[in-house]
Amino acid sequence: MSTFSPRLTRLIESLRRLPGVGPKSAQRMAFHLLDRDRDGAAQLSAAIGEALSGISRCPSCRMFCEDDSCRYCSESRRSTGQICVVEGPADLVAIESNTGYRGRYFVLMGRLSPIDGIGPDELGLRQLGEQLGRGDVNELIIAINPSVEGEATAFYLTEMARACEVGVSRIAHGVPMGGELEFVDGSTLAHALSGRTPV
Repeated sequence: MSTFSPRLTRLIESLRRLPGVGPKSAQRMAFHLLDRDRDGAAQLSAAIGEALSGISRCPSCRMFCEDDSCRYCSESRRSTGQICVVEGPADLVAIESNTGYRGRYFVLMGRLSPIDGIGPDELGLRQLGEQLGRGDVNELIIAINPSVEGEATAFYLTEMARACEVGVSRIAHGVPMGGELEFVDGSTLAHALSGRTPV
């Protein structure tokens, strides 16, 4: 039997859906919203409702957008001939905020993981293949995290691009700026050495 009333239990369970929020954190959030910030709770509720009804995925790049004109799919971005493939929206924002890249993107919303039931269709790869086949893309940039699933996804993307005669590049992975080699893990160091570039 639950310690809390049914509505409070539902609120706590709903807050637990957020990443990194466990039972105690959800309970603290619920108590805070109900006891100290009811106006904030109402704003949060309204913002979530508006987001759910007004935000969808761009049919071209799969990033979240509010209307038909996605800011990441403009004609000027299309003219670069580049598509950067990322795992999720946060990766797109990181690249956009910290680099000079101004080409198009394609957001997978995950990576290949057959054990979890995530295959090419779930990642929109048929849609990406159609874009690669149109002839206006000359470089596919793979910006995927170097995990086992990430490597499998990168290999699949590379084969797709080559089949469409599109050049492929991959962002470098390796030693972080300011890092010391003796403290870098072995797989990162191996990636850095195998991916070395001439100077």
